[in-house]
Amino acid sequence: MTHENHDKNKLKKVLIPLLCLLLIGCSYGVYHFFWNKPKENVSVISGDFLPEGKDAKKMSDKEIAKAAQQKVDASQFNMVIGSKAEIDEQTKKGKLNIKNPKTNAYPVNVVITDDATGDVIYTSGAIEPGEEVRDVELEKSLAKGTYKATARFSLYDPKTKSKKGEVAAGVNFIVS
Repeated sequence: MTHENHDKNKLKKVLIPLLCLLLIGCSYGVYHFFWNKPKENVSVISGDFLPEGKDAKKMSDKEIAKAAQQKVDASQFNMVIGSKAEIDEQTKKGKLNIKNPKTNAYPVNVVITDDATGDVIYTSGAIEPGEEVRDVELEKSLAKGTYKATARFSLYDPKTKSKKGEVAAGVNFIVS
C-alpha cells in the first residue's frame, strides 16, 4: 500500500502542474478569441507625396566608380616627414623635410613636441596639399644633444577649417 501511495503522489505532482498549464493556455486562447478582437484597419493619408521624376537620371557604372574613388581618395592621407632634423644650437634653425603630397585632400598643421618634456619644439602652420617645408626654426632653444620628438599632423577640412583627424610620427632632433 505504501508503494501505491507513493506512485499516486508522484502522479499528482506531475498531473496537477500540467492541468494548471493547460487551463492557463485555454484561458489565454479564449480571451484573445472573444475579448481581444483586432481593431479595424485604419488608413493614414499624408499630404506629402513623392513627386514624379524630373531631372534625375541613372548613374552609369563608370560614374558610380568615379564617385566612390573620390570618396576613397578624400579619406586617405600620406604623411611625409624626415626621420631626423639637424639644428644649429645658436640660431635654432635647421633642415627638416615635411611634405603634404598633392594627392592628399586636406591641408595639415604639424606640431612637434619633445617626448621627454612634452614641450612644443616646432609648429609648421598650414601646409596645403602639394606644399613642403625644408627649413625650420625651433620655437624653443635646445642644448646640444639628440632629442626624441613626436610630429602630429592635424588634418583640416579645406572649406570649414574644422579638424578632421590626426596622425603622428617619430622624429629625432640633433642639435649641434
